[in-house]
Amino acid sequence: MSVRQRGGQAGKKVERPSSLEATTDESQVLQQVKSGVISEWDYKFALFIITSIAFLTRFWGINHPNEVVFDEVHFGKFASYYLQRTYFFDVHPPFGKLLFALMGWFVGYDGHFHFDNIGDSYITNNVPYVAFRAMPALLGALTIPTVFLIMWESGYTLPACIVASGLVLFDNAHIGQTRLILLDATLVFAMSVSVLSYVRFYKLRHAPFSRKWWKWLLLTGVALSCVISTKYVGVFTFLTIGSAVALDLWGLLDINRKYGALSLPEFGKHFGARVFGLIVVPFLFYLFWFQVHFAILYRSGPGDDFMSPEFQETLSDNIMTASSVGIDYYDSITMRHKDTKTYLHSHPDRYPLRYEDGRVSSQGQQVTGYPFNDTNNHWQILPSQPFPEDNLLGHRVKSGDIVKLRHLVTDTYLLSHDVASPYYPTNQEFTTVSHEQADGDRFNDTLFELRIEGAKGKSDFKSMSGQFKLIHFPTKVAMWTHTTPLPDWAYKQAEINGNKNVQQSSNIWYVDDIPSISADSERLKKEPRKIKHVPFLKKYIELQRAIFFHNNALTSSHPYASQPLQWPFLLRGVSFWTQNDTRQQIYFLGNPVGWWIASSVLAVFAGIVGADQLSQRRGVDSLDERESFSSTLIHPSFHSKFITLHVQGAATDGSRGLTGTRSRFYNSTGFFFLAWAAHYLPFYLMGRQLFLHHYLPAHLASALVTGALLEFVMNLDPVALETNIENENANGKAVAGKSNQAKANYGKGATGGQKRVVPAKERAVGNGMLNLWAMTGVVLALVIWGWWFFLPLTYGKPGLSAEEVVRRKWMGYDLHFAK
Repeated sequence: MSVRQRGGQAGKKVERPSSLEATTDESQVLQQVKSGVISEWDYKFALFIITSIAFLTRFWGINHPNEVVFDEVHFGKFASYYLQRTYFFDVHPPFGKLLFALMGWFVGYDGHFHFDNIGDSYITNNVPYVAFRAMPALLGALTIPTVFLIMWESGYTLPACIVASGLVLFDNAHIGQTRLILLDATLVFAMSVSVLSYVRFYKLRHAPFSRKWWKWLLLTGVALSCVISTKYVGVFTFLTIGSAVALDLWGLLDINRKYGALSLPEFGKHFGARVFGLIVVPFLFYLFWFQVHFAILYRSGPGDDFMSPEFQETLSDNIMTASSVGIDYYDSITMRHKDTKTYLHSHPDRYPLRYEDGRVSSQGQQVTGYPFNDTNNHWQILPSQPFPEDNLLGHRVKSGDIVKLRHLVTDTYLLSHDVASPYYPTNQEFTTVSHEQADGDRFNDTLFELRIEGAKGKSDFKSMSGQFKLIHFPTKVAMWTHTTPLPDWAYKQAEINGNKNVQQSSNIWYVDDIPSISADSERLKKEPRKIKHVPFLKKYIELQRAIFFHNNALTSSHPYASQPLQWPFLLRGVSFWTQNDTRQQIYFLGNPVGWWIASSVLAVFAGIVGADQLSQRRGVDSLDERESFSSTLIHPSFHSKFITLHVQGAATDGSRGLTGTRSRFYNSTGFFFLAWAAHYLPFYLMGRQLFLHHYLPAHLASALVTGALLEFVMNLDPVALETNIENENANGKAVAGKSNQAKANYGKGATGGQKRVVPAKERAVGNGMLNLWAMTGVVLALVIWGWWFFLPLTYGKPGLSAEEVVRRKWMGYDLHFAK
């Protein structure tokens, strides 16, 4: 690698050919493109071999095990719910699950099996599980040629393409995740297609608004939509493409750009096109999958409880709305918390004088949450001011009413006051007081406002469907509970307290039963219920809120959860399935050899960038100083993904100050590194449960970086561009340059003869190319060995002896059957 002082030696400036000269050589351009397509047989052959191996590794033994494995209990269940049209709730968008349902519909499956437990037999329950697993296996297999095409389209040599795709092809984590009924195969495939489509779009930047330019822009948008419609971590792919687009637009805004400044209206067209193709189109497709989701799931199901009563009224056979009864004053009711399902409960026992932290209580009667039906859960709902004796009954409770609640067993009244609750010093204690106190100086403290969710005006208060918040009238705190049990003095029951965050969705309760209502009451007579219509956007917004709330609530511990810092080094995996009799197990784990190589290369890339920036600050050019070839010109009449013609004198992005090597290093390899960082670093900001499979998109990006950097490190021709251009005299004999193998002529040389571009494949010859292939062989050999060594843990067979299991506990992996 040459190191040159900046400004010390100026390279010979080569003029760009004029448009007239380019037109004159049009037939030669077409001939070069056509002959180039034919000459790429080695890439095509390698692509065929790699794709064949991908299908083999993903589909081999896909019928094993014939039992429910790990999260198949969720996504198989969801497919069954779709096929039965039964409403369910999940924290992921619907696209990936709809693909499973589509596969089930193709094979005639009726959704009778609900995937309740890991280890349940597919054979006994007559489930077409191989068809379900074939969907992610297909997408996982197609991911491999997509990675190869990304490298090919980015202009890398065949060894670089093979290394990048090989790291994913022989990775145990990618294989393991694509052989089961899981969503990550869809996510990773859509992510890779997004990157490929954007690369194709970017290569057409010098033919803006052409038909193919629009095609690849829109395909990028559609692929991005599929990513985020599968899992919300797909937003990281938006971050990747969006960052690249922002930099591209910043370059277009430069008034000193090489190809001439754009007027503001022209820039506006570029900006508007990208907004439409990469934001509007993906969002419309994203909405479309939710519309399909709602259209299919019209029957009441297990997801009802996550939705509002208004939403549930749009579902047929909904038990909640069918059994709801209007509530009158003086009714005896039982109330349950929507999230925890605990009953509002009280008993004669008192709060202790002092809690463990030294705080003092009111020593009032305990009010708790109890999980079982009991007479101590019965409360009488009373008006704030009593009705006349001759008109006492028949008054319906309305939303917004101020009410009192009387505990029937102890004949006391619910109260909250400015005393700290047992667990939350900032929340208020709930207790009860006697008749005398409730009618005397504590009267105001026994008043509560009833706020029915989604109510319009003075809506009737109903059991089941009337979800509400109980707001303490004087202090404006909401009655709330949580899952942490109280100590033994409260019999491990749930704490009830006053939450100052009234808007919190976990403050919601509902009336479960009206024990005082007589069996022959007119209120129990029902008219046939009509299905209610709610606008799509209203349903969509409600579901989005529920998804984000429950996604953020996934903070509980899991025995196989891991932290982002552990992922690049593959410090732990996840146990998916075990079978004691055969000692077989599926342990989700990447290929340690491949992951460690990729992670090391990421560090090398960061080191090179840091060293280059530091050396430039000291006036030293530490990268090969080449005049750039890389501003691609795609001939409008014959575009091929295999051949691009390069115009002299421009950097990859048309920016100034980057040599060819540096431009390629930052703009191409740097883009792959950006994809890795965007799909990895945000996980450090998350507080929810995280697992190894969250790293799979970032691992794919690290494979791209590895292939690209391998070519960079093994670069064979660290000389200026002039040595890659061959000057020919009028007789066609070479007079300068190293290569005599190029066939295409483009432009006139300074000597009067024609100059011809020597393709990268022809420049990479001699010992350097042999070294590149040798390094490729070494990397692939190590990766294939690692894949083969951990293969029994990926495919679940054969069973391993204790000694064989111990040999695979490289990083202390928590494998089964080690004894």
